[in-house]
Amino acid sequence: QVQLVESGGGLVQAGGSLRLSCAASGRAFNTYAVGWFRQVPGKEREFVASINYITWDGGSTDYADSVKGRFSISRDNAKNVVYLQMNSLKPEDTAVYYCAATPYSSHSYRREHQYDYWGQGTQVTVSS
Repeated sequence: QVQLVESGGGLVQAGGSLRLSCAASGRAFNTYAVGWFRQVPGKEREFVASINYITWDGGSTDYADSVKGRFSISRDNAKNVVYLQMNSLKPEDTAVYYCAATPYSSHSYRREHQYDYWGQGTQVTVSS
């Protein structure tokens, strides 16, 4: 069993930065893939980024095209935390951001149904 808690959301001006954290409780978190998703009212939750199990290089990553080059996902397994560094934020990045985790191996982690555990979400608001 894994419990996830997101933090770090808030209000920021366009062009600014935020770092979201996803803190996990539970054993063997380093064997879980973790993803970030976001959702705005009236729309489906969408994939943002994911990071695979720890490997010699820290875990392979994947990004939605809309955030590639601006967002960076990383993990600190010693602290059981996954981060989402968000730079050059745009008003269209405004959403509730969720982290999710799965112990199952896959070549891609872009789909909600792949994840077994979800956090409660943290609001990110980018003003223009």
